[in-house]
Amino acid sequence: MVVLPSGKLIAIAAVSAAVCAALAFAPLQPVVVERAALTGGLLLLAACGADLLLSVRDWRRAPLAMRRHLPHAFAIGVPVTLQVSLDNQGGSRRFGRYQEYADPALAMPGLPLPFDVGPRQRELMSIEVTPTARGLQRFDAAEVRLRSRMGLLDLDLRIGESESRRVFPNFEEQARFAWLAGDRRIRSAGLKSVQRRGSGTDFDQLTDYRAGDPIRHIDWKATQKHDRPIVRTFQDERDQDVVILLDCGRRMRADDTQRGIGATHFDQCLNALMLLAFVALSHGDAVGAMTFGVAEGTQKRFVPRKGRQTLNALMADLADVQATATFSDYEQIAAECLLQRRKRGLVVMITNSRNEDAPELGAALALLRTRHIVILANLREEVVAQIAGQDLAAPESALECAAALEYGHARDRLLERLANSGVCTIDCEPCRLGVALVNRYRALKRSGSI
Repeated sequence: MVVLPSGKLIAIAAVSAAVCAALAFAPLQPVVVERAALTGGLLLLAACGADLLLSVRDWRRAPLAMRRHLPHAFAIGVPVTLQVSLDNQGGSRRFGRYQEYADPALAMPGLPLPFDVGPRQRELMSIEVTPTARGLQRFDAAEVRLRSRMGLLDLDLRIGESESRRVFPNFEEQARFAWLAGDRRIRSAGLKSVQRRGSGTDFDQLTDYRAGDPIRHIDWKATQKHDRPIVRTFQDERDQDVVILLDCGRRMRADDTQRGIGATHFDQCLNALMLLAFVALSHGDAVGAMTFGVAEGTQKRFVPRKGRQTLNALMADLADVQATATFSDYEQIAAECLLQRRKRGLVVMITNSRNEDAPELGAALALLRTRHIVILANLREEVVAQIAGQDLAAPESALECAAALEYGHARDRLLERLANSGVCTIDCEPCRLGVALVNRYRALKRSGSI
């Protein structure tokens, strides 16, 4: 508990000091003025002591009870109205200001809030909370600045308990994923859908023969029964494993965008991962994820599985993952992936590699390709294109532009070498990664590669 003088006490002390100063110029004995000032000071001090004792006694008998009405989880960048109730079980009126203490990633403008609770009443306050970062965010015990019984003091008191809630990627993105589930709506988001009649190996349905259908797909029994050519159509193979390797190392900490809350490179990679996971799950495949480039013992290993709840479980498992300053060991994650996933499937590596990573990255991808189809999604930083396209107004600008162009050419050569070795490569900005991944996944599905 912290005790502070109230505005009322400061005003009384100021008035008393002014009176004593005026008496000093009056035709009175100095001893009389001194005794009057001392007496007034002692009386004011005694009043403050009595006020403090009464206020503390009242608080211990019936403290304010605070309760937060928190949602089960938050979504990054989505404002939520938090309800806070204050219950006064005492017999006297309580008023003051209410202050929340939480992680800096929880933006709560408008604090502190005034409150005025009558005896045996409840006051409900609303606070707008906007999470600005993913992960486990903490609400510490709140603080109230309570006016004392006689109004001479302000008491800073902690109330309530500490609580924690998870902040996930934006749930609206997940709703958008569900909206994109229909094939007719895929194109509106830039996702290409290539229809190849008869592709795949899983039987889908019987339909009328059309020009161009393979003769070997004709169902002769159905043709004889309906007296017209009937063919079997097939859908993309199911029961494939899609494993996403997410780089959380130092290169993934880049953030050269100004797109607002939740628009860092790593957050956009998570959104792309969730979009790919949703589309793969809707195709009947099993989805898993592995993180690398983090401290030993903090890696995430999500075993591939199917079902509607997989996306929620995957989102919950990766909600706390953040990019770190750790070195990303490509060969180690490749060896671990091969050790755990012996069944042939699709491996997607999301990273931000440079030309100096070519030897290790190439070896890791070659190791993965011995058993799996591999997609390398390499992030392109927007700031490099901005530097390369700047006006050459000064000698420094020309040097910066040349360096950016050389960096881009080296990056293109790296991706070209990897593509020539049989790796499917994606080179795009983080904001376009989700659509690019889904397009490549659907193309591999339609071609029968997976």
